[in-house]
Amino acid sequence: MEVNVAALVVLICFYLVILVVGVLAARWKGHTGQPSLESSIVADRNIPTSVGIFTMTATIVGGGYVNGTAESVATGGLLWTLVPFGIFLGLITGGLVYAGPMRERNYMTMLDPFYERFGSVVVFLVYLASLVGDLFWTASILIALGTSLSVIINIELTVAIVTSAGVTVAYTMVGQMISVAYTDVVQLFFIMFGLALSIPFVLTNEHVGSIKATSDVWVGELPSSAVLPWIDLFIAMTFGTIPWQSYMQRVLSVKGKRQAQVLSVVGGCLSLILVVPSIIIGAASTSADWKATSLGVSPLDADKSSMVLPYVLNEFTPKAVSILGLGAISAAVMSSMDSSILGSSSMFTYNIYRQIFRPQASPVELLWAQRLAILVLGVVATGISLHVPIIYGLFVMAGDIVFVIVLPQLTCALFVPMSNGYGAVCGYVLGIVLRIGAGEPFLNLDPYIRYPSYSETDGQVFPFRVFTVCCTFITMIGVSFVANILFRKDILPEYFDILRNFKREAGGSSASLGLDQHHPVVKSYHENPSYRVSTHM
Repeated sequence: MEVNVAALVVLICFYLVILVVGVLAARWKGHTGQPSLESSIVADRNIPTSVGIFTMTATIVGGGYVNGTAESVATGGLLWTLVPFGIFLGLITGGLVYAGPMRERNYMTMLDPFYERFGSVVVFLVYLASLVGDLFWTASILIALGTSLSVIINIELTVAIVTSAGVTVAYTMVGQMISVAYTDVVQLFFIMFGLALSIPFVLTNEHVGSIKATSDVWVGELPSSAVLPWIDLFIAMTFGTIPWQSYMQRVLSVKGKRQAQVLSVVGGCLSLILVVPSIIIGAASTSADWKATSLGVSPLDADKSSMVLPYVLNEFTPKAVSILGLGAISAAVMSSMDSSILGSSSMFTYNIYRQIFRPQASPVELLWAQRLAILVLGVVATGISLHVPIIYGLFVMAGDIVFVIVLPQLTCALFVPMSNGYGAVCGYVLGIVLRIGAGEPFLNLDPYIRYPSYSETDGQVFPFRVFTVCCTFITMIGVSFVANILFRKDILPEYFDILRNFKREAGGSSASLGLDQHHPVVKSYHENPSYRVSTHM
């Protein structure tokens, strides 16, 4: 098939617009004096609330969200498309419970409370889990864009993914958080306009029947035997929305606690509204006459379920509309990819490179370290996307990782004063063993733990995700309790405190952590004793 020149030209223009907006935003709103990580990571905490809402919404409404929802509705039905509704409730919960404390304490990244309470070892471990989640998420949205470009423009999947990733990495390296926030405003406009415009054409196309007639297919069913797995997955998708640096970065970039809560709640509501076109497109794919298309069969029958949305746009809308829909998909992908790689690079630069390896690094060195990290993360995510072509599977697995591993750690760091690094490490290891042991059918990962009611046909029926989180919480609190007794009562000598969570002060009392006195969380740490690990029991 020949390359669609018109679509290619429009896409190039779109990429140029985004690139120019990113560069201009960095120059217009960027830090004009000495370079600083505060500017690159949290935009000097000066993002307006309106821009914060746009960037929060655009971050959520990414390629995995848009394409993955259409794929899930077409394959499993709306009842099993839990990500949009989970994210909606998760952002509201995050805004009401987590956003306030994070913003009030002036953290720079999501890992700061871990450093404050647990120390560097736990920070490094949690960063690894967060990094895997970000890479899976980024890979899933790159697949979404690559498949869309290959369908509508007729270019190679590899070329489509690499080119799109390259543009996103470029403007993210130039302006970091400022560029990302303001390009999100433009990208969100493209998403809303492109997808909304396509719906009337899809529903009125002569080859698309009534979606009411196939409602039993695209709505799906929930048999009694699947209720527990459904609840388990829904809870994971809901609370797995919260412990992401890309989410917390927006919370920490606005002026105060109130703004952080507003952008979280409003962003959740907007993300639910903007998923409606994807749901309709997924439903339309079940009622369409695919024999009348160039594909000849349904994308599901052709083993191309991840391409449901681009195929519907390409086959059942006018060419001009399908090109605008492609722009919407491109915008959705770029708005999420930039947030993901910026988030992981920010945590690496600030919490790993600066705090652990190079505390004496200059501001200029740190900025270049962050740019290099953005480049490396972009390359790795691109590589994953080229080898794991399952959008929804990556999306779900990414949410699972942060839910069962990062969420308990973050919750204890913020709200359980007695928790310490020993409980955190034990909970971390247990969480990994229990979750990976359950397997993942989306990714053909066989289980090595067969939970109650497991069967070869139905897989894991037991709510293993919630079970894993509960076990992680109990382990963290229980081990922390024992560690507090052993070290605070001097049952174990100081040299056994390998995590340095109970470093003795000159007067004989047990201090929490030997923090760098110039660390930005130290002020709140010393002013509020309830933040300390060594809180009296």
